[in-house]
Amino acid sequence: MVPRHVFITGANRGIGRAIAQAFFEAGDSISTMDRQGSGPGIEDPRVIALAGDVKSTTSVNRAFDRAEAQFGKLDTMVANAGAVGDQLLIRMSDQEFGNVIDTNLAGAFRCVRRALRSMIAKKQGSIILIGSVVGSIGGAGQANYGASKAGLVGLARAITREVGSRNITANVIAPGFIETDMTAALPESTRQQYLGRIPAGRFGAPQDVAQAALFLAGAPYVNGSVIPVDGGLGMGH
Repeated sequence: MVPRHVFITGANRGIGRAIAQAFFEAGDSISTMDRQGSGPGIEDPRVIALAGDVKSTTSVNRAFDRAEAQFGKLDTMVANAGAVGDQLLIRMSDQEFGNVIDTNLAGAFRCVRRALRSMIAKKQGSIILIGSVVGSIGGAGQANYGASKAGLVGLARAITREVGSRNITANVIAPGFIETDMTAALPESTRQQYLGRIPAGRFGAPQDVAQAALFLAGAPYVNGSVIPVDGGLGMGH
């Protein structure tokens, strides 16, 4: 397989880092973007770590420009950067709602818009948006997060309608309860409550999500789909 140029946001930890590692091990060149520019911790000429904020169009475009100057036009873009800000809806402020939407949904939009310039010119490409099971089954105190992740499905399907004929795919991965620093900080009672709802009987690993990303990047006839990686937590949605 010809090595790809893969751009990943939020690859400095958790799911994003696992996705970067998986594509690197597949032989691809990796550009990553996070606010500090710390990257996935892979020391290799095929990996560059860029500083950028998905909430800024200027910052996003600058990072993509630098990535393409290094490795050429994009083949795959993974929008993984995200934010949470849980609060009961009746107490949620405009700022708490807007910040999560601006990062998770509008941030993905900004990255997709820039990535498509490369992919349309190249007449091929794969866009992978990291959603969540919460986008379909909901979560108490997560109106902002759930709305942002549900919105990614509509975004992916609009992309599919617009550029599917140009050999460009857009899909959503919807992880469930994945073992990351964020979930590790939850109270044990909350963790056990979630575990009891998962048919697989275990929490997922970041590598489970990374395998789904690898599949989608190499699946040109899968388009506009939502791929659950949740151990059965959200089945039927």
